[in-house]
Amino acid sequence: MAREGAPPDFIEALARGLDVIRTFEPARPEMSLAEVAAATGLSRPTARRILLTLEELGYARSGDGRFALTPRVLELGMAYVSSMGLWEVAKPHMRQLVAQVDESVSIAQLDGSDIVYVARVAVPKIVALRVEIGTRFPALATSLGKVLLAALPAAELENALAQPGRSGLVPRWQPDTEERNAVLREVRARGWAVTDQDLALGIRSVAVPLRDGEGRVIAALNVNSHAAETSMETVTEEYLPLLLQTAGAISADFARVSALPHVEVPQ
Repeated sequence: MAREGAPPDFIEALARGLDVIRTFEPARPEMSLAEVAAATGLSRPTARRILLTLEELGYARSGDGRFALTPRVLELGMAYVSSMGLWEVAKPHMRQLVAQVDESVSIAQLDGSDIVYVARVAVPKIVALRVEIGTRFPALATSLGKVLLAALPAAELENALAQPGRSGLVPRWQPDTEERNAVLREVRARGWAVTDQDLALGIRSVAVPLRDGEGRVIAALNVNSHAAETSMETVTEEYLPLLLQTAGAISADFARVSALPHVEVPQ
């Protein structure tokens, strides 16, 4: 059955396939056919056909009656990141920043009320939450999300926050509308954001915007640290200046690359 309100050109089979892929989460990396069908609301025969198709294409594997995704699924997300060109531009700058602060550095973009990590250079430290490319967190409780939300016009901000999150995580910080708006006004005024264990215990971070050649915020860059090892003074007085410098270099390089003419070369 087609989805209610779907346009005539909507491909239901593709939508169902994506629903199945999104069903696999860190809390349930492997599932039986019955579990996939229940989680997606699909019939068992439909879920089975989709899973077998994903397996044939190399995006899933099966064994002992259970299914799991394969690393090839990362190609779907990396295709988006690569198409932007942001990762190739940011990579050397991020690595240099990591060498300076000895902390993990990430780039994220906004998707509804969530942030999604699109680039990361990590250091081997014990952290409260696992982060990798494609990880989602509630935007408002993260420094990256605060920067991205603060850049939105009022109507777009309300629309973004009205969308249900898909991270499955309930953050520690639950502000009312007045407190939320006050925090975002402050972020908007100073141009950067911090979090002190707003998302989860032990996590402190500072983030700044990345901009395109027109000055539009296209992503956010942060340094993440453990609260037991790093004070807020270190975050704001030592990490923030380096972060601002790095973001400026990435934004400038991205603007230059985007301005280059793109020529199609015949095969």
